[in-house]
Amino acid sequence: MALRNLTLPNLLLLFSLSTVLAHLGQNSGQHPLVLSTWPFLDAVRAAWRAVDGGSSAVDAVVEGCSACEELRCDGTVGPGGSPDENGETTIDALVMNGTTMEVGAVAAMRYVKDGIRAAKLVMEHTKHTLLVGEQASVFAISMGLPGPANLSSSESMEKWVKWKHNSCQPNFRKNVIPINGCGPYHPTKIASAEGDNSCGSSTERTCSGGKPLGDFALNTNCVSRDNHDTISMAAIDKAGHIAVGTSTNGATFKIPGRVGDGPIAGSSAYADDEVGACGATGDGDIMMRFLPCYQVVENMRLGMEPKRAAADAISRIARKYPDFVGAVFAVDKNGIHAGACHGWTFQYSVRSSDMKDVQVFKVLP
Repeated sequence: MALRNLTLPNLLLLFSLSTVLAHLGQNSGQHPLVLSTWPFLDAVRAAWRAVDGGSSAVDAVVEGCSACEELRCDGTVGPGGSPDENGETTIDALVMNGTTMEVGAVAAMRYVKDGIRAAKLVMEHTKHTLLVGEQASVFAISMGLPGPANLSSSESMEKWVKWKHNSCQPNFRKNVIPINGCGPYHPTKIASAEGDNSCGSSTERTCSGGKPLGDFALNTNCVSRDNHDTISMAAIDKAGHIAVGTSTNGATFKIPGRVGDGPIAGSSAYADDEVGACGATGDGDIMMRFLPCYQVVENMRLGMEPKRAAADAISRIARKYPDFVGAVFAVDKNGIHAGACHGWTFQYSVRSSDMKDVQVFKVLP
């Protein structure tokens, strides 16, 4: 129908309808947006400044995770925390581009403190996905990152000395007999109850609080933010592109060479522009066997809302390992987010354009 044949009421109705549809189109996606495991407020703020200023989602998660590394969030991210059995701190990190599905990661990286920036260099300047150990350090330094550097701190070394004086207990070994308390270790076919070192039912597992390098309970291997954690971050930029990043210095008193789920795509984090993203934290040795973040994103691809997608992924692990401790956050491409956890109280942080500052969301098991 020609516009000249429309009556005034019809023209007004057409104008109103066009205005409503335009408004819906502009607000159908909630972005930019930043999410992170735990109340790592300054890290989220750093990522938000980047993405709100027009940076890509990839650059935003790099800025956010890098801030957490510099701040040594909870003593479990960046240098100076989580000594292994030899007293050394190493770094695991990952970045994933949800547009191209490219991934860069480093694992058990020595002598270089900038884990997330090293991961980005792997993604941008190699055809590989994951570099490990000392050779990851060599690559990172060759690409311009500072190093080599001692990643230990006075706090981490003090923690390690106390652990050594406690006959290297607790530790992550099983079915072994130690010589002189701290090894060397020899295999045995029968695991003793004393060698189990698992969390007892009376152990406090509400690990949403804590302080950097807090006291590590020497009679338990319980996973907490003070000894065993990851920052996992997701960002949606102004163009609607999605990326995720992670960084951690791993489990306290881990066996040297151990790699957790931090640098494993699909476990600690996963992103796909077509669907959304996920970030995870907790007992990576268990969680990486289930790829919970890949499961979350695939659940959302099949039509599950984020809350149900997250709960389903966590329940799959809990059915097999009822004592495991872990959590995930899920966010779809429209910015709808939720979390799920098991074995502890979980918190995740969010910053969007309709918030004046970062908001923290609490999730109960």
